[in-house]
Amino acid sequence: MSGILEPAEAQTPHQQHDGKARTRPPEAPAGRDGTVRHALLNAALEVFIERGYTEAGLNEIATRSRIPLGSLFQHYGGKRGLYLALWEEFREEQERRTAATLAAERDRGVDDPIALFVAGARAYLEGAWDNRRLAVLLVEDDGPAGIDALRRQWDRAWVRRNARLLEVDEKRRVGRVRVRVLTTVIGGAARELGDCEDEREAREIVDEVCGILTHLSAPPDARPATSP
Repeated sequence: MSGILEPAEAQTPHQQHDGKARTRPPEAPAGRDGTVRHALLNAALEVFIERGYTEAGLNEIATRSRIPLGSLFQHYGGKRGLYLALWEEFREEQERRTAATLAAERDRGVDDPIALFVAGARAYLEGAWDNRRLAVLLVEDDGPAGIDALRRQWDRAWVRRNARLLEVDEKRRVGRVRVRVLTTVIGGAARELGDCEDEREAREIVDEVCGILTHLSAPPDARPATSP
């Protein structure tokens, strides 16, 4: 899980476990169908957190959601579909949050790449804290087949978006490495936030990380000289 600081390109395909692209599923409809999906995802999140993905049982998820097992299969196809739906929900919410923050900053006249990058990082980290139960689940090693490949795919996409936001020349290896390091810092901080139980501590972490990102985001020749 890394920092998503620019919205994804329109109509980006999803990936199945076999690596083939598929089109984005439609938004969950309002009414009864949307209520069923919401109940199933909430129950799946609870069971995944308590049991782990591997040990989670579909019967328990259906029982907690009070939705028939057949409806679970109809909507999500099984346990893997539930996990991927949760992952997608978190990813898209983080994208919406950071995109809205960047738009608001630009509307205020902010055009400095580093200031925009740090503002987006703060929004992402605050989202990781607000949705920490889901965030913690999604960085665990226990997940469905193919999830690691999906994570790597999106990590690469996030690094590219961050590079554009920071106006870094991706053709230069040093620029790519700098952006990858920054993105990794955000992802690591998001994991730490998942272990926080106190909002004050979480805010301290977010402030500290944003200060680090401000320093590291500047090109080497623009940083103040350090004392020997």
